[in-house]
This record gives sequence, C-alpha cells and structure tokens, in this order.
Amino acid sequence: MTQTQPTQKNSVAEVIRERRSIKLFKKDPLPQGLLEELLNVAVWAPNHGVREPWRFIAFQGDGTKFLAEAAFAFVKRAFSDPEVAAKRKEYISNIPLTLIVVMPEDPRQREWDEDFAAASALVQNFQLAAWEQGVGTIWKTDPYINNPEFRNKIGVKPGEKIIAMIHAGYPETVPDSRPRTDASELLKIIDSYPENDVVE
Repeated sequence: MTQTQPTQKNSVAEVIRERRSIKLFKKDPLPQGLLEELLNVAVWAPNHGVREPWRFIAFQGDGTKFLAEAAFAFVKRAFSDPEVAAKRKEYISNIPLTLIVVMPEDPRQREWDEDFAAASALVQNFQLAAWEQGVGTIWKTDPYINNPEFRNKIGVKPGEKIIAMIHAGYPETVPDSRPRTDASELLKIIDSYPENDVVE
C-alpha cells in the first residue's frame, strides 16, 4: 500500500485509471466551497430529459458525529460484538465529509431505471472530480441506508432512495491498483446478420 497522494491530472483517462477507493482519511477538513465545486461538476452527468433526479445531504464537522450516532443505532443491533459496532461509529465520526446522494423513486420502471443510472453516473463524476483535486472517496452502500429509522434521522423522505453514501477526505494511504479484466475478453462484436436471427 503506497503513501502517495493523488495528484492533479490533465487526462480524463488518467484520472479514471488512477482513482482508488479510499478507506483511511486524514482528519483535515476540506476547504470551504470545495464540496459545492465538486457537485457542480458532478451534476453534468447525463440524465434523461434533464430530470436531474438527485439531491444531497452532507455531514461534516459535528454533523459527522450525528451521522455516526444514527448509523450506530442500527450497527449495534447488526453486530453481536459491541466493540465492532463502536469502532464503526468512531470510524464514521472521524471522516471529514460524508455525502448522501438521494434519488426520488419514480413509480414508472423505465424512468426509475434511467434515474438510477443517471444518479450513479453523478456519483462517479463526483469521485473523479474529487480525485483530480487530491481528495479521496469511497462509495458505500451499507445495509443501514435502507433502515427506516436511519433514513428518517438523516432527513431522507418516503419515496426517496439513497444511491450512495460517499466518504471523502484527504487520503491517509492510497491502496495499490487491482487488475481489471481486459475489455476485449468481455466484448462481442456483431458485424454480420446472425444465423437464426439470434445472437449467441
């Protein structure tokens, strides 16, 4: 595991390849205004009909302690070992910023799928924009994000879905990359009319 910080890059491809999911953060707060700057980049994600199916709830400073308490109420019931639950609470309390990305749940399946895809693209945009600025992130979907008590405590309304819980801050450590399967091994190119009218 390396100790290097992410550095500013000019190439989108470089940022995509070099971004890492960060689990350990320094305690330094992010500069004022940086969150809004990153979100204003992220919202340029493609979204059908420009519905912009998202809103955001951010926890920083003492707000992270409130978020940790809300999560702890669920975590302490999920883990038989109270020490594990306490460590999880402490971990969340010490993260400089946690961003909750919330999507309104359209009752129409097609629109729901489109909105989920758009909000997910926004999350990746946010992570890439953050990495370009030297800020690490990790996209979390812990079980308690679906717990009604937790959702109510942090201001998520009925009919909304938490797409992501993004922890963000300056990396304490940056993990090494893990290999990816070459896309050519997963790609099928159809350049002629299939026999029996079916792609196999």
